[in-house]
Order: sequence, then structure tokens, then C-alpha cells
Amino acid sequence: MFLQQLKANWITPANFQPYGQVIYASKDGEAYNSEDAQLILDRGIPRFYIMRLGERGRKFHKITRHLNCTQCLGALEGKEWLMAVAAPAAHDKPVLEEIVAFRIPGNCFIKLHLGTWHAGPYFDHEFVDFYNLELSDTNINDHDTCNLLETYRVELEMV
Repeated sequence: MFLQQLKANWITPANFQPYGQVIYASKDGEAYNSEDAQLILDRGIPRFYIMRLGERGRKFHKITRHLNCTQCLGALEGKEWLMAVAAPAAHDKPVLEEIVAFRIPGNCFIKLHLGTWHAGPYFDHEFVDFYNLELSDTNINDHDTCNLLETYRVELEMV
């Protein structure tokens, strides 16, 4: 096994565009526009919930994608967090060299494009509560995972 480090860069709408959207607060009453989350949730029952994750460190060897819905994630309480992603592709696995990592501040949320490979959320806090918007059966019927240890003999660490 080989441990490879990924530098986590601060997320911006421009550098995250191949993987999804970064959504910031907008004024109340503002009309729907392209800066709003462009959602695909019509293939099942949407599920919006708060998930509590305990300390997970920064290392991972599994990366997942959802082909039936977009997914939105954001941290409550303004806590910073990390996410590794690779662009959607027709392949059954992500290209290892194309996996990138982002630092995400607690004042925004992300919407992943359909099929975006993702690992996370990860963070250094004892726990973080995240709101999560996906389908009610995403974790059962729409959870395509690639084990990077088996596929590439590598574990990744976000730094």
C-alpha cells in the first residue's frame, strides 16, 4: 500500500465547477437563477436530513458516486470541512490522478453534479452535523463505490 497526499485547496465556484456548485447565501426574495443549486431529485423521494459524523481524520481509500441524483452537503455551526472529488465519467472507477481535495468553509454548501466521485466529508473536529439532500434510497440503491486500495493500491490523505 502507498499513502499519497492530496493538497486541499480552498473551494471557489470556479475551481469546483467540474464537480458541482458552491452555494452561498442570497437575499430573501431573489429570483431563481443559475447560482441556485441545480438539482436532480426527480428519480425518487427526496430526503433532507441532518447527519452527525464523528471525527474521521483525513485519510480515505473509498470514493463513491451517485448516478440517480445530485447531492447537497453543508456543515452546520460554521465548521470547516474537507471533501475529495473526481469529475463524473463513464468509467467504473475514477482516474486516480484526477482526484482533488477542497477545504470548504462553514458559510456555504456544495451541490455535487450527477455522477461526481466523492470522499467525505472529513474534518478535524470531534463531530460535525451536516445537512444532506439526496434521495431516500441513495445509500441503498445509488451508491457506486470504488475501493482505491484494491484498484490502485493507494490510500489518500488530505493535507
